[in-house]
Amino acid sequence: MIKYSYSAKNIQPEQIEGFCVDWQDRLSPKIHLKLLQNSDEIVLAIDEETGKVVGFITAITDKIISAYIPLLEVLPDYQGKGIGSKLMHLMLDRLQQFYMIDLLCDSQLRSFYEKLGMQAVTGMCIRNHKAIQTIKFQHLDESL
Repeated sequence: MIKYSYSAKNIQPEQIEGFCVDWQDRLSPKIHLKLLQNSDEIVLAIDEETGKVVGFITAITDKIISAYIPLLEVLPDYQGKGIGSKLMHLMLDRLQQFYMIDLLCDSQLRSFYEKLGMQAVTGMCIRNHKAIQTIKFQHLDESL
């Protein structure tokens, strides 16, 4: 059974393992937890049997008119079970007061988001892989 939570307050780093599957540089569980704690909004999918976080979504807002969803991920073994859709629905409910809710995604994921009521727009981005590596070398793991 999967339960959903809007807080990472009682989550420990060892509960957040296996994410960032296709990333060139994966986040450590400690840095991942800090990311969740610093997001304006989060929804976690937790396997009640194991206590492990199996999916999550984050949002950053200006608290006035806009919100951005930078991350949505479900562990590979839990994909195809509706968890990603549920996370999106729960997050969109939390963000419904905002004028704009934006996210960027790879082209192969567009149909998933379109099914949830989002529409395609043109966007631009920078992926700074050195930034992830820098985080690792700034000894953040030890201070988190």
